[in-house]
Amino acid sequence: MIFAFLVMKQIIQNPVNDNIPTSINPLDSFANVKRYSPTIHDELARYGLEEHTSTLIALMQQESRGRGGDPMQASESAGMDPNSITDPNESIKYGVKHFRRINEYGKEKNVDFATIIQAYNMGIGYIDYIAKKGGKHTEELAKQFSKIQVEKDPALYDCGGDKDNFRYPYCYGDYTYSEKVAKNIEELADSISAQVDSE
Repeated sequence: MIFAFLVMKQIIQNPVNDNIPTSINPLDSFANVKRYSPTIHDELARYGLEEHTSTLIALMQQESRGRGGDPMQASESAGMDPNSITDPNESIKYGVKHFRRINEYGKEKNVDFATIIQAYNMGIGYIDYIAKKGGKHTEELAKQFSKIQVEKDPALYDCGGDKDNFRYPYCYGDYTYSEKVAKNIEELADSISAQVDSE
């Protein structure tokens, strides 16, 4: 918890500024998302969730690498078609709302945090599914949930017809999402440590 706070503090104190491109380390794969860290922090703070700033930065990294008008890929969770949101600030607003909702629901259902992260990708129904399966996310359970959703609409969830896609035939969501976000959190902490060392 203390480490997460220190990571968050470092991000907020050293946001990447578009007007100072020389401050961006070209080897830092988080450079694009870090510039949104103050906005993410402030939006989370509205709900008393600012301790999750590094988590939301890691989520954005997984969703878009901080690119495009909907870097949190929040359009669908806001009830719109994919990529309907074109303003990053709106994307963050709706992405934080979605996270808040699944975080609260996940706590209510007594599931682990990995399930909550996976639900950002697979929807709130994943929390219900895991709650009935013991409350702990696993990749195998994410595959099972994906398969159930695929069977409801196989024409929609077909990985674009690409059978070489690593997700195939589990084409609803990304069953490795939670693991990828966890890895992003670790890499984000490493990148901040490297930045501090260089300064």
